[in-house]
Amino acid sequence: MSFEVILTNLTNPTLLFFLFGIIAASLKSDLEIPQQSTKFISIYLLFSIGFKGGQELQHAEQGSEIFKAILFGTGIASVIPIYCFYILRKRLGVSNAGAIAASYGSVSAITFITGVSYLELHGQTFNSHMIAVMAMMELPAIVVAFVLISLYEEAAAKTQSMGSIIRHSLTNGSVLMLLGSLIIGLIADNKQAEGIKPFTTDIFKGFLALFLLEVGMVTAKRFSAFKTYGWYAFIFGVAMPLFNGSVVAYLSKFIVDQPGDRFIFAILAASASYIAVPAAMRLAAPKADPGLYIPMAIGVTFPFNITVGMPIYYSIVYHFM
Repeated sequence: MSFEVILTNLTNPTLLFFLFGIIAASLKSDLEIPQQSTKFISIYLLFSIGFKGGQELQHAEQGSEIFKAILFGTGIASVIPIYCFYILRKRLGVSNAGAIAASYGSVSAITFITGVSYLELHGQTFNSHMIAVMAMMELPAIVVAFVLISLYEEAAAKTQSMGSIIRHSLTNGSVLMLLGSLIIGLIADNKQAEGIKPFTTDIFKGFLALFLLEVGMVTAKRFSAFKTYGWYAFIFGVAMPLFNGSVVAYLSKFIVDQPGDRFIFAILAASASYIAVPAAMRLAAPKADPGLYIPMAIGVTFPFNITVGMPIYYSIVYHFM
């Protein structure tokens, strides 16, 4: 991995706005983005990436490649939470281990969007069906985590049924918006869709920069509460995404050929959910501490992935062609 690649990533305007948000919060500035505006931006980003993916899927050649990609993605999302859970269980307890395992087995849509921006920066593309793969990877980790928690905490199994957890996961706003936009983009008329292209494409990066500014401020504020858990959680939040992303960046060469798709697989494996999973874990693991697993995902893993992780995964993909 060359210094030039790292420098290019660190000078990406969207990343700089993320770092600016951390600085602003650390200085205790009164800079803030209204909560309703932040919610709108989140919805917009999910809508845009889902709709564009659906439009691209219209032109994609349907075949075994899409099936293999979805199977590989759901396999990743099912396996990662298992070993994460057993690594963490004795140290952090069953509920916390389950919630963290679900977070690291599931995916971050914002990390995916930032990864797409990273590929564009390097003039690379990816197949549109990877958006469908991302959507499919949200649920398996939550289900696996629920099963593991139920095995070790009988009270959890009695409190919530598997059906209620799955239903809540699928109707979560971020998951539903992504899937709905994907389906609408898939069935929408191409000529009619051109009319909203300036909204779905041209202003995308500007909204992403504003969103990451807010994420940076939230990261700085939540990280202080996370410190009470010591270095173990912090090291896990760096080491696990590095391991998952690096391994998948290499193994993906046996599943798909396109480097852009392999990079997307790597960042999905490395990412940790801090939107869909926390909503589901309120039901599946009510004893789990959100002050632990949310800051781990948004305050440690997300910054690591978009600053250091992505150049590493990108280099592995191109080294093992």
